[in-house]
Amino acid sequence: MPTTMRAIEISTPGGPEVLMPVTRPVPTPAYGEILIQLAYAGVNRPDALQRAGSYAPPPTASDLPGLEGAGTIVAVGEGVSAWSVGDEVCALLPGGGYAEYVTAPAMHALPIPKGMDLKQAACLPETFFTVWSNVFMRGGLQAGERFLVHGGSSGIGTTAIQLANAFGARVFTTAGSDEKCQACLDLGAERAINYRNEDFVVVLKGEGYAHLILDMVGGDYIGRNIRALAIEGRMVHIAFLSGPKAEINFAQIMAKRLTVTGSTLRPQSDLAKAKIAEQLLSQVWPLLVAGKIGPVMDSEFSLEDAAKAHSRMESSGHIGKIVLKI
Repeated sequence: MPTTMRAIEISTPGGPEVLMPVTRPVPTPAYGEILIQLAYAGVNRPDALQRAGSYAPPPTASDLPGLEGAGTIVAVGEGVSAWSVGDEVCALLPGGGYAEYVTAPAMHALPIPKGMDLKQAACLPETFFTVWSNVFMRGGLQAGERFLVHGGSSGIGTTAIQLANAFGARVFTTAGSDEKCQACLDLGAERAINYRNEDFVVVLKGEGYAHLILDMVGGDYIGRNIRALAIEGRMVHIAFLSGPKAEINFAQIMAKRLTVTGSTLRPQSDLAKAKIAEQLLSQVWPLLVAGKIGPVMDSEFSLEDAAKAHSRMESSGHIGKIVLKI
């Protein structure tokens, strides 16, 4: 095995152009870790936030961007018994995915679903861990409930639509074009709301309000979400594309007995992420194997073209996942 590898580092905080090809030493797996030779890595919004200098990696994580990938295990650390050299896996990563090799906690790796290739599998961990933990574990979505997810054509959105639909919820979503709205409908959304010419609050009011909202927009959507929620409704925040601050009327939260919560995935403990992985394996992976759900793929770029991949993502023209071929 080589001692050095190709990687993409953030040379300085800034735009996509600060992503630079470099050569780095191949990392060594610590206790409980595996070393993966990556075939593909997913590109996600947190990567862009880290690149811009607004989302620092945890102290123990690699400074390289990249929170998910798929490939072949080439070494295992002490204490690892669930995986062997030669196993193909996809994994949630603490960082370091924009590289030929990456270490990850063995508990955060999952098998490649039967019938799925490594390119597709590389796009599963970040979005599926995020959606499952926030929509089902934290948000408690139940069959028959009305669920609204903003940004339905994003990687998170396309995953949330499919999972909520598969588990029997009525799915509503927002998107910024008729093309994106149609893509959401094709994935199982009951109603796709073009936010450029429709008000999601009015639409959800007409349907009896939402039981659960997954929001990644923030800003003035926060107050509007509260108005769109039903009695005993829940609102889960996972990002703030329009900012984290808003003036809201807490009397509405009290009167409706609402639950407002949220989370970030990366800072959570290894054990917390392992519990998410266990639930995904038992409850979601069978749906992937059966072909009932799957990642929506937008585009592929080479590792060296990571800057172009970030530009594509930040243009908001994509539908689904963007992936790097290592």
